[in-house]
Amino acid sequence: MNQRYLYPQNMKASANMWFWSLRDFAILVMAALISVLIAALTKIVLPLALVLCFGVLTIRADDTTILDYIKYAVRYFIAQQQEYEWR
Repeated sequence: MNQRYLYPQNMKASANMWFWSLRDFAILVMAALISVLIAALTKIVLPLALVLCFGVLTIRADDTTILDYIKYAVRYFIAQQQEYEWR
């Protein structure tokens, strides 16, 4: 038997499952199961829409997610005071 193992780069990169980190993927799967159950029992599809939004916002590209970019933008433009020095 010839087995091949695929390891992250230099054993320091985070483990990913398709486009998501394993933590985000686990949250996504559990939330999807619960929201499908809610949709089947009550005909409310809002939880499915929220899970879909979470899935899109946590897609990982180059170790950064869309949610990270939104957090950086909120921190830069709203949360932290900017200092400018005119000389």
